[in-house]
Amino acid sequence: MGAILVVEIVRRLLIRARRRSALAGHLVEHCTWPAFAVAAVVASNLVFGPGMFGASPRERDLSGTVERGLGLLTIASVTWLIVQASYALTDVVLERLVRVEGERNRRARRIMTQIALVRRIAAATIIVVAVGAMLFSFPQVRALGAGLLASAGIAGAVVGIAAQPTIGNALAGLQLAFSDALRLDDVVVVDNEWGRIEELTLTYVVLRLWDERRLVLPVSYFTQNPFENWTRHGSRVVAAVFLRVDWSVPVEKLREELHTFIQSNPLWDQKDWTLQVTDILPNGLVELRALMSAADSPSAWDLKCDVREHLVRYVRENFPEALPRFRVEAPETRAGVPWTAQLGAELDPGEKVSQSGFPDPKPPTQQL
Repeated sequence: MGAILVVEIVRRLLIRARRRSALAGHLVEHCTWPAFAVAAVVASNLVFGPGMFGASPRERDLSGTVERGLGLLTIASVTWLIVQASYALTDVVLERLVRVEGERNRRARRIMTQIALVRRIAAATIIVVAVGAMLFSFPQVRALGAGLLASAGIAGAVVGIAAQPTIGNALAGLQLAFSDALRLDDVVVVDNEWGRIEELTLTYVVLRLWDERRLVLPVSYFTQNPFENWTRHGSRVVAAVFLRVDWSVPVEKLREELHTFIQSNPLWDQKDWTLQVTDILPNGLVELRALMSAADSPSAWDLKCDVREHLVRYVRENFPEALPRFRVEAPETRAGVPWTAQLGAELDPGEKVSQSGFPDPKPPTQQL
């Protein structure tokens, strides 16, 4: 009970210090239950004695089983505490890196990706070592150790062939993280799907698409297939807004209005902007493209929506004649002469033209 009481006192002290220290909050969040487990196991080891069940062979066997079980619980609880403590320490760094914006955002996301992968590798290594220590606590396993080491070459080859995809994905994950080819929160286009890197592990990558779907891909996909990374060398993004309008649109006034609007918008990074006529579409409309830069992808998306909404309202209220319209050339307007007049000149004097523009049908000839 004393060990559990000590853990509870430490927990309450960390809760009080949580407002001043981010590490204290993360330690309370991650390490509370592992610490109680370690305290309970330690207390049980202190209370338990080899001869507390008696001196008979059966009681000694029971005592040995309990002692081995406490040893296994000790290894498991200490491993749990170490892994959770490492996660608490790294969460402090990751929490600070998440708040970094602007030009330093790219480097921050690179460090976040590397820390996330390294701590997963460290946790996996600690768990493997703990499992090995738990197995070797059994005398039968220790006796088989020499035989296992003798056949390690053949077993390693078999395991390597069987686990080739998993090992390949793990190596690909390390390659992506430390080569700076892919980072958390990178904006990528994979197989015509636009999204952000939400999670990057040693085996798979989770891509959060624009419509909140999740695309899960193996890490090896990104080392074997081409993909677009819009934030490879920086978080700064250029947003594009397209407008399809009539030929009567005043491009110069629209350009001035765009510049005036983005100057008052805090999402614009005060660097690049332009508005150009980029194409004449087959349907007869003029295509305008407005470009403006932003510090990162979320700002670029919001800025693009704001600019599109403002330009649509500006054209509708000030230049309604420039709204998209489709022109149709009727036969009457082709040469400035009514079609019925042209058609009447080609008819015989006895034929009449109906109101529809076509000659009246002749009455059928009576046959005798």
